[in-house]
Amino acid sequence: MDWNSATATDIARSIASGSLTARDVIGETITRLDRLEPGLHSFLSVRNHDDLVREAEAIDRAGTKAGPLAGLPIAVKDNICTVDLPTSCGSRILEGYRSPYDATVVERIRAAGGILIGKANLDEFGMGSSTENSAFGPTRNPWDEKRVPGGSSGGSAAAVSAGQAILALGSDTGGSIRQPAAYSGLVGLKPTYGAVSRYGLVAFASSLDQIGPLGRTVADTALLYDVISGYDPRDSTSVPGSRPATARSLDRTDLKGIKIGIPEEYFTDGLDPEIERAVRLGIEALVDAGAETVSISIPHTRFAISAYYLVADSEASANLARYDGVRYGYRDSQADDLDSMYCSTRQIGFGTEVKRRILIGTYALSSGYYDAWYLQAMKVRGLIAIDFERAFEKCDFLVTPTTPTAAFLLGEKSDDPLAMYLSDIYTISANLAGLPALSVPCGLTGNGLPIGIQFMGKPWNEPVLFAAGRHLEKRLAPIGCPGEESTS
Repeated sequence: MDWNSATATDIARSIASGSLTARDVIGETITRLDRLEPGLHSFLSVRNHDDLVREAEAIDRAGTKAGPLAGLPIAVKDNICTVDLPTSCGSRILEGYRSPYDATVVERIRAAGGILIGKANLDEFGMGSSTENSAFGPTRNPWDEKRVPGGSSGGSAAAVSAGQAILALGSDTGGSIRQPAAYSGLVGLKPTYGAVSRYGLVAFASSLDQIGPLGRTVADTALLYDVISGYDPRDSTSVPGSRPATARSLDRTDLKGIKIGIPEEYFTDGLDPEIERAVRLGIEALVDAGAETVSISIPHTRFAISAYYLVADSEASANLARYDGVRYGYRDSQADDLDSMYCSTRQIGFGTEVKRRILIGTYALSSGYYDAWYLQAMKVRGLIAIDFERAFEKCDFLVTPTTPTAAFLLGEKSDDPLAMYLSDIYTISANLAGLPALSVPCGLTGNGLPIGIQFMGKPWNEPVLFAAGRHLEKRLAPIGCPGEESTS
């Protein structure tokens, strides 16, 4: 088996048939971790190798009873709680913190036989689009180590792209799964808000955050999504009700009768011509599969970035108030009194981008400005949701670019926060409206960097998005993998 391009479904099938053992898989994973991690820095912590081997051997002994993820090595973003590894959120203020419980998604992965490899690097508290904001150093893109893997789930994306894990969990507040997926040649899903439990996800912006899967193929991503999705009474935002397994709907014979909306606001100035050409070819492939195209307008898209950063930063200001050096995490022990301890702990413990967003959010929520800024942003958020509702009266899902450009160079946008924020211009609206959105590879740029195409659907329409993504995979030439030479 070619480990550079092996898929989760291939490996799971081989383990189930006995042609491969979980011990073989974990052995190769450990080898790749040891060889590639110094260059990529995909992980902030990795489990003890002996423990991984013992877990794999136990799965081999369990045989067919081990579950649908039996023996698959999985990376988990380091803002998702785990008992056996630290949960730092990429921040000095939580350095070394260990959760007393597993997140619901982690419990479900373990119950399904998945092997948690380690905790993946991220922009601090999920605030960034490049994984350069991690307090513990940036992650590099396996396709070109001089470039970013995207963010904030950049470590998760790099790990899967480089074969250090076969699947990964990320979190998506404004594009933090889909943008890294596009930059790293992967499939990534931001589920419908409420489809996947947030219990054990460290909050950034509670009304926007969602946990979701990353994989090399649509089938891989659907496999992990089916395991982690479903109602959880411990999460007050989790939506009750059973839904069909997405993996079973992948091999729909064609897309006849499906109407895909092409929103005009997503194909304007600022979109790289190479990205637009690749996305247009992807649309043609969907038409070849039987779909029809419909021109759509999402008129309030121009306000999405502004509304998002007011809503997200306001919620971040409230959520991050708990990190004060009193109950857990970093504390400045040199402070003379309580007030100075609060101030210096947060000054030292938080990075520049996190402090910037806390200040913006605190200002937006302050007396005299709440109505003018936060409340106004929430009204715009409602208008964007209405735009999508009207669009879906004319089509089944929307097709857009995932990102305006391919992966940019490390440091290229570090001194220009606005340019960094605009990296998520095509992904933010799905979070504001609570919609499912899927990024799928659709080609390479002239210099060999992956390009992603995005499908946005009605709430709970993940099966349709996965089926469309699967058709696209079948009709477009595979982009391949980063290759050994680019990750050595």
